[in-house]
Amino acid sequence: MPGSIDSSTRVPRKGSGCSVHHQAAPAAAKPANSSSASNFFISFMGEAQTLALALAWARMIIVCMTVAASPPSETSPAAAAALPASLRTGGALPLADWGLIRARGADALSFLQGQLTNDLALAGADQARLAGYCSAKGRLMASFVAWRAAPDEWLLACSADLLAPTLKRLSMFVLRAKCQLSNASAELPLWGLAGDAASAWLGNALPPQAWGVAAMADGQAVRLPDVDGVPRCLWAGPAVSAPTGLAPSSADAWRWLEVQSGVVRIVAATAEAFVPQMVNFEIVGGVNFKKGCYPGQEVVARSQYRGTLKRRGALLAGSAEMQPGQEVFHDADPGQPAGLVALSASLGGQSLAFVELKLAALTAEGALHLGAADGPLLQPQALPYPLLQDES
Repeated sequence: MPGSIDSSTRVPRKGSGCSVHHQAAPAAAKPANSSSASNFFISFMGEAQTLALALAWARMIIVCMTVAASPPSETSPAAAAALPASLRTGGALPLADWGLIRARGADALSFLQGQLTNDLALAGADQARLAGYCSAKGRLMASFVAWRAAPDEWLLACSADLLAPTLKRLSMFVLRAKCQLSNASAELPLWGLAGDAASAWLGNALPPQAWGVAAMADGQAVRLPDVDGVPRCLWAGPAVSAPTGLAPSSADAWRWLEVQSGVVRIVAATAEAFVPQMVNFEIVGGVNFKKGCYPGQEVVARSQYRGTLKRRGALLAGSAEMQPGQEVFHDADPGQPAGLVALSASLGGQSLAFVELKLAALTAEGALHLGAADGPLLQPQALPYPLLQDES
């Protein structure tokens, strides 16, 4: 439908230069009524002309389909999603907006199993898991990258602004379990490693796949999902083992890659705003529907199996700076917000955000705007994975 927004690619609006594939090719001229030889010649020429026109229209259709599937032009704010060369080169930086919770003890795994959305028991010693921590209403209070640091020890990387309240709430439910929870951020500061520089520094220790964990003599590297072929890792280790030998990277560059990965990190501004599926959490491996109970499980399962989900996560780009917790509006329904910014980044004068959005806003005619119905224009971007839409 002209003007609609597909879940993975942008479709040009009417008048964008690709509407030609909606038109029928002109019919060939009807041969004149004369002699049989003339009729044959004219008929032959008419068929040849029809074939030539058909080939020309086919070529135009292919061009239009290619344009529709291609990234936006440089003049559009949507071009902000293109990766600059500097992001591919990469480097390292301390992650001031991340923190680390340690769960240690004989019952650490069983305790976490009863609290988080994913099945940590299925993770091997060299595997991490994306997991959420939900309220009783099924809303994400925090998200974690969790991995086993030792046989009876787990590390959970999360947003620094949620660490203290999350640690306090988790501690309330330890009760008699043999599990000690603590803030390990100072002891094991987190670094972000990305790009060719990170690959060279880690060498053979770079985990081959996303969510792989490599234990090294002075720390651990957890590979996050690549972004357009650019590798990313979390590095956790004592301060004396920090990867200072790597070229420094910027927080803006790291955050841009994080947003474009389509894997959301819950922050204070969005705590308890989303059921996991609203931010594609189950698509990127953050929910296991076969594990045992955890807070909010019934709500999460109901959203999955009863077709009640009407919102999904999407990437939006624009020239105005975006912040987590900001509302997004759509022309078709200006009186109420269509979505909420979950995570955002700015780089080179452009902004990119992962936004929880009504499914209807992804397909409706019109445009998306930041903050108000007449606010700065936002352009949908392709997610790095298929978006599984509600089919009810």
